[in-house]
Amino acid sequence: MPRFAANLSMLFTEVPFLERFARARSAGFHGVEYLFPYEWPAEQLAERLQSNGLEQVLFNLPPGDWAAGERGIACLPDRIEEFRAGVEQGIHYARMLDCKQLNCLAGLKPESVAEEEAWQTLVANVQYAADRFAEAGLTLCLEAINSRVDMPGFMLDTSGKVMALIEALEADNVRLQYDLYHMQIMEGDLIRGIECLLPWIGHIQFADNPGRHQPGTGEINFSNVFSAIDRLGYSGWVSAEYRPTGATERSLAWFSEAN
Repeated sequence: MPRFAANLSMLFTEVPFLERFARARSAGFHGVEYLFPYEWPAEQLAERLQSNGLEQVLFNLPPGDWAAGERGIACLPDRIEEFRAGVEQGIHYARMLDCKQLNCLAGLKPESVAEEEAWQTLVANVQYAADRFAEAGLTLCLEAINSRVDMPGFMLDTSGKVMALIEALEADNVRLQYDLYHMQIMEGDLIRGIECLLPWIGHIQFADNPGRHQPGTGEINFSNVFSAIDRLGYSGWVSAEYRPTGATERSLAWFSEAN
């Protein structure tokens, strides 16, 4: 059985954020992730993790102005210093939360920026982050996010683009964050994809498609996919990052079945 974690940005939203840690633990989760920790003092989050016996398995580097629609700044040539400051902030929170890996959102390419300039900026920024993470003993993840439904214009929208970026780096602490929902939209063939990419996968997330809801609401055969993840020997976390169709606890039939 995979090691399942709960994404607290999407699950247990019936209660305020800081109360979701206890809800996740009561539901049987031992690991949690969320989009961003920076709104709360790291000490406060660390206390919630410790008091509930939870492991922080992942969070994202600062994304720019999320509320204004930014989805990462790593590809933006005029935001390099801001990106580097975000790397330092991410490392600080990772140390405080004892989190071993963070995800870097590539960002949306502006129409005013040439493809090659955006790509070279992305490579340079990710190389900088990987170097700083190596010094801190951390792993850097890169996620492919679908550009058909959720994020049109996102720089890394296929696993192939993420792998091309990894190959352009001089680093051994960079991994692919494989999201079943996004990859079902962009590529399909999930089990074969995981099998081929397994040596580079550092983290897995999931939601059903279409709708980005819990398993059983869409087209993905999660029983087969979860079994394949086990069979292939993946030892990392598998995080539930979906929008429940109702109360979170009523969306966890998949979790009970997997256990």
